[in-house]
Amino acid sequence: MSPLSWKRLHAGLGMLLLAATLPVAVIALSPEPVRAADPVTVLTSDFEDGTTQSWAMRGTAEVVASSTAAAHAGTRSLLTSGRTAAWNGPSRSLLSTVTKGVRYTYSVWARTATGAGTAQLRMSVERRLGTTTNYEQVVNSTNVSESGWTQLTGSYTLANDADFFAVYVETVSGTASFHIDDFTLSYVPASPIQTGIPSLKTVFANDFPIGAAVGRSELLAEHGQLLAKHFNSLTPGNALKWDATEPTEGVFNYTDADAIVAFAKANGIKVRGHTFVWHQQTPAWVFNDAAGQPMTATAANKTLLLARLEAHIRAVGTRYANDIYAWDVVNEVIDENQSDGLRRSTWFNITGLDFIRTAFRVARQVAPNAKLYINDYNTNVAAKRDKLYALVSQLKAEGVPIDGVGHQMHGNVDWPTGADVDAMIAKFIPLGVEQQITEMDTSIYTSSSESFTTPPAERLTRQAARYKAWFDVYRKYKANITSVTLWGLADDNTWLDSYPVSRKDFPLLFDVSLQAKEAYWAIVGTTSPSASASASPSPSRSASPSPSASASPSASPSPSRSASPSPTASTQPVGCRVTYTITNQWNNGFQGDVVITNMGAAPVSGWTLRWTFANGQVINQAWNGNYTQTGASAAVTNASWNGTIAPGTSQGFGFLSSWSGTNSKPTLFSLNGTNCTVA
Repeated sequence: MSPLSWKRLHAGLGMLLLAATLPVAVIALSPEPVRAADPVTVLTSDFEDGTTQSWAMRGTAEVVASSTAAAHAGTRSLLTSGRTAAWNGPSRSLLSTVTKGVRYTYSVWARTATGAGTAQLRMSVERRLGTTTNYEQVVNSTNVSESGWTQLTGSYTLANDADFFAVYVETVSGTASFHIDDFTLSYVPASPIQTGIPSLKTVFANDFPIGAAVGRSELLAEHGQLLAKHFNSLTPGNALKWDATEPTEGVFNYTDADAIVAFAKANGIKVRGHTFVWHQQTPAWVFNDAAGQPMTATAANKTLLLARLEAHIRAVGTRYANDIYAWDVVNEVIDENQSDGLRRSTWFNITGLDFIRTAFRVARQVAPNAKLYINDYNTNVAAKRDKLYALVSQLKAEGVPIDGVGHQMHGNVDWPTGADVDAMIAKFIPLGVEQQITEMDTSIYTSSSESFTTPPAERLTRQAARYKAWFDVYRKYKANITSVTLWGLADDNTWLDSYPVSRKDFPLLFDVSLQAKEAYWAIVGTTSPSASASASPSPSRSASPSPSASASPSASPSPSRSASPSPTASTQPVGCRVTYTITNQWNNGFQGDVVITNMGAAPVSGWTLRWTFANGQVINQAWNGNYTQTGASAAVTNASWNGTIAPGTSQGFGFLSSWSGTNSKPTLFSLNGTNCTVA
């Protein structure tokens, strides 16, 4: 898999997760997710009336006019010609059209003019308030030719006050003439979040904080409700990067960062800072010498660059010294293909390792109470983690104040395995540093050639298994992991929609309607609240058991199929009751929760529950137990921590299964060979 190193998110594209058994006192689960509403179109431009339909030029020389030379549909389009700059193209004011906080989908068809060849186009927005102007991409660079029409589609939320707001189409470079046609602006009415499902921060309360990377748009309306319900840590996805905070030397902009920090304070959420130093999203002026020319490796330039670095960290770090509990001080400095393992960025080429030493030294001075992290991607790959380990070892030996290592964990439905993640965490334990999962997401794609408008069910199931495998490892190492953060809040807003190619991805725990996905249920692993209400509290139900430290985490998505203990007279229950609940159901899958209650006078020590499905249901994942299935016959054996059921108490497990047509409940259950009463 190609390294996932690029993370420029559209403004408003921000950027979880759990894994414990719920306590006995729980709230009722929502029976199934809310169905997404149909899109509402608020603006269209087809140019069939022969006018520009309020589209206008951005520059002073180009010509924007209705044209019959080409059309996506009908007989006309809008042609922009005579362009003198890549950013000069057709623009349409939307200030009176869009509503702040609503996520809109922008779509337009484009092609280059005859004779213009191929060009890369993108769609952007311009936002102004007073004298401050911001430009943000809605659709990333897309190849467009004169031989046919290409659709550019993306989403954007206006999250800031503005006195000017417009969408425009531009080229990445060059001044090719191009046509656009059939522009649409639409939105899907927001669905209410599921308030009756377990909060991730509660589920993982005994393990580690759960975080999400967000932008300002994720603070609003239903997104803000989802963030506050589930997360007790957040990372400003873009708002604290250098290009956002100091776009011009000595001129700082904290508008979005202040808003995110204020939201966190108001909702009792901790804040991770990302990032002081990165080779991307750093303004060009940072790497220009005193004469305004690109720096070369001279002593004077090294002094100047380190001075700029120190001034930047002092300004930003001091402002948030009392608000941010951890910082990604330096980001992505490892290149495992170099003999010394160090990325040949401008930072390194001018200063060597001194930019890292300076960044940590100054960060410790201005934020003495914050934990300071070095952060990188693909640390689950042996070559990369070994080079990072060597660097951290060297710097710590020098006295550089590195407190922790951040593992980004951008993966996909097939990679990395649980064993890969286990090796990643175990590698750094001897260094005595904290570890955090800082940017986790799980793409449904395994190659750049794939593209789906709706995620296939089998991909979502594989995604759920991947999340489950990773979280099993995180919980095993919860003494070493101090936070787990997802790179995003929900599937409606993810950087993977434009990287490595433009297509819709679905990499997070909540879908585009902010509803819990199969992956969410897989890592929550909760039993039915209606059943648990009748159960007496027991350590195995209220605690958050970790997998055995001596057990090697499975690389497969499901727990190991260990054989159940052979029942003896002392393990056979005198009486048992089973409650089987379908707690969540979707098109071709469902979540089942089962609670076993010991109605006898003697404890059950080691259990296997068996039943038969009537409608072809097939289990594909289970938690709090190990499952087997042959044909319609299913069996679940206790996990290592819940094998004893004391008299009058209960144990429970959950599973994900497929279904089609009918999903009737089993009518007969046997526990260690004895039939149980079905509640």
